[in-house]
Amino acid sequence: MKKILITSFAASLLLFSYSCDTDFENDVNDIQVTSGTANFSKYVALGNSLTSGYRDGALYMDGQVESYPNMIAAQMKLAGGSEFKQPLMPNNIGGFTNLNPLTSQPIAMGKLQLKVVNGSLAPVPTAPAAALDMITSGGPYQNLGVPGAKVGHLLYAGFGNPAGLMTGTANPYYIRFATSPTASVVQDAMAQNPTFFSLWIGNNDVLGYSTTGGDGTDPITPTADFTTAYTALINTLTSGGAKGVIGNIPNVTSIPFFNTVPYNPVPLDAATVTQLNQQVFGPLKQILSMSGDGGRFVTLSTSNNPLLIKDESLPNRQLQITQGLVAGGVPAQQAGLMGIVFGQARHATSADLVLLTTSSVIGTAPGSPYAVAPFNKYGVTFPLEDKHVLRGKFETQTSNVEVDDVLAATAAYNATIKSLADSKGLAFFDANAKMGELAKISGITFDGVKYTAKFVTGGTFSLDGVHLTGRGYGVIANEFLKAINNKYGSNLPLVNVNSYSGVTFP
Repeated sequence: MKKILITSFAASLLLFSYSCDTDFENDVNDIQVTSGTANFSKYVALGNSLTSGYRDGALYMDGQVESYPNMIAAQMKLAGGSEFKQPLMPNNIGGFTNLNPLTSQPIAMGKLQLKVVNGSLAPVPTAPAAALDMITSGGPYQNLGVPGAKVGHLLYAGFGNPAGLMTGTANPYYIRFATSPTASVVQDAMAQNPTFFSLWIGNNDVLGYSTTGGDGTDPITPTADFTTAYTALINTLTSGGAKGVIGNIPNVTSIPFFNTVPYNPVPLDAATVTQLNQQVFGPLKQILSMSGDGGRFVTLSTSNNPLLIKDESLPNRQLQITQGLVAGGVPAQQAGLMGIVFGQARHATSADLVLLTTSSVIGTAPGSPYAVAPFNKYGVTFPLEDKHVLRGKFETQTSNVEVDDVLAATAAYNATIKSLADSKGLAFFDANAKMGELAKISGITFDGVKYTAKFVTGGTFSLDGVHLTGRGYGVIANEFLKAINNKYGSNLPLVNVNSYSGVTFP
């Protein structure tokens, strides 16, 4: 369970801001909507979870209805667009009850919902609502967004093969509506002879690495591989003469999943501060100062203490710590345990990004055989594992900095995307810049309502901290529409962002 608490004051502010909807001032009834040089008669949308309408940690029907491609398609209908079908989930909870018997993957949970936990509001996952359903017969579908897809997955023939669940080569969300076990997402798009497409893909090529704290379980896609796959996608989608719009990738530093839990959330009472400074961190600082590593640890206070984390990029000072503590009179067994625990530990800095989900483990017992008192609290006296923090630059580090690796890959991907947009004459949406605007305190304002990237109270991000609310997807839809109009001379009207849903309160 994610123990992300929302104060009653913040909740009241959120409810107030959501009640301040104003009328959309652009009445399109008296405007002749035209397509310009584009042809919207057959629009298809390709992408990942952001394209599918995924939100609150799950794919569910109401979220899909408020997907940005569905909003765009509705505006395109005013200029000759046709039916836009989506592979809707069978319920408003999401998840699959029957994946576990088929694969080693865990059961896909249902959506997060705000509930009162220990007197405070917190996002709580729900049980999955139905078995994996097969809906190919209802297609073809024009929303081809597949949660979890990376850029190369859209080209992979077999990404929708049920047999691939056992090996992890297939995706259950695509299995639901793939036209055949050997189909690829881009093949299913081209089979519809699209006249216009949108493509927003590549986030997962860095996001998976980021949301696992760079622990190595989900590596960053090499830039060369990304470029090859993305180029193949664009060449295929434009091969029949279709025009389109593509969006680039936001920096992970702009989304609340990495900006909600502070690096220094640990309050301590005076007695504990004195004990830890005298018996733990004071001696460690002194011992490591001989090798120039004394800055790994800070002197604790009664408020705003940084989290203790494991930094695998640092030299392991286990032996030095053990020997130094023994020389200072610490019993050998205890000194040895402390050497193991603190050998690659350091206190977090503002450059480190603590994951939203890490809030559920801070201060809990880690269950390690080395976590003996007083080393038995995650993030306080026992280092948070690599998977809980995306490490930033520490002191003079120039390599193995996880945040920098992610930002560098994102920049390289975005250079490829912009280059292809220019060379193919496609409309381009700078999603990275827009998310950067939302991440600022000033945010953006639509028709009198302010939106930011602040978790829950900002209005644009859902309870998982990665995916958007209906209003957030409305912001994205409008940016795509602006890019289309600017490039092709169309005048598709913008959507009323304030008319869509935000975070639902109990």
